Amino acid sequence: MKINIIPAVALLLCSLSVQANQPDYTQQIQIDADNLSSVKENVLTYRNNVVVTQGSLQLKADQLEINATAGKGNEVYIATGNPVTYSQLLADGQQVTAQAKEMRYEPSNRTLTFSGEAELAQSGSVVKASTIRYNVEKQELSAESNESKRVTTIFTPEEKNNP
Repeated sequence: MKINIIPAVALLLCSLSVQANQPDYTQQIQIDADNLSSVKENVLTYRNNVVVTQGSLQLKADQLEINATAGKGNEVYIATGNPVTYSQLLADGQQVTAQAKEMRYEPSNRTLTFSGEAELAQSGSVVKASTIRYNVEKQELSAESNESKRVTTIFTPEEKNNP
């Protein structure tokens, strides 16, 4: 029996490209850590070398608390560290990175909130503030600071190619 493998390979490649183009927020969340404990019902605490991955989104922290008391799909992830780091590859190929003392992730509304010496970098530009809110779906950002600090944005000009 002769099997034509070309259509099967083409189908496989198409399914992989569809999966690769799925937004990160639609993919499963994986958590790796040295320790896990359940403090109370519907609250999990991960400690030491915590790594959270969702598609290309990656978060690293010293501790992560997941509060699921509001029910499935409404979990709140609160990561703390010195600092907590975040990185994500956007659909257009750009890399977004951030760091702060605390990061709150709410998958239900696709919002990340960075607090405490927060800094977010994208496309060569950097925003520094006390608090930065970032919507991973809409790629919208807002920043605010307290009385002692101001919001700082640094834009890096494009380099021109000289002929």
